[in-house]
Amino acid sequence: MAHVFVVDDDPDFVEITRTILQANGYRVSTASNGDQALPAMRQDVPDLVLLDVMMSSVLDGVNLSHEMHADQALRQVPIIMISSIAESPSAGMFPTDEYIPIDAWITKPVQPNDLLKKVAEFLRK
Repeated sequence: MAHVFVVDDDPDFVEITRTILQANGYRVSTASNGDQALPAMRQDVPDLVLLDVMMSSVLDGVNLSHEMHADQALRQVPIIMISSIAESPSAGMFPTDEYIPIDAWITKPVQPNDLLKKVAEFLRK
């Protein structure tokens, strides 16, 4: 059973995503920010991470993706960044000229079938 780690500070999004993924046979772990997620991922390395951009800070997700990339045990874990930052007042703070170690991007709101298709695509690789 593939292990998907959802890192997002929106409890409704986390619960809906957990429900969708578990109904489709995935094991799901969650955290509401990068500080919670990193130690949990080091203890139980996931097969895939769904990561929000803005959590405890505007770029919390970006920072976590860099920390994962620098960690030997987590470097190979695919990251799908999920965010509504393009529609937010903080959009200008997103580092468009910086390398961000993610594998795909999905914009919120996410349709369940699109989410499942993207998750399955990365777990097959």
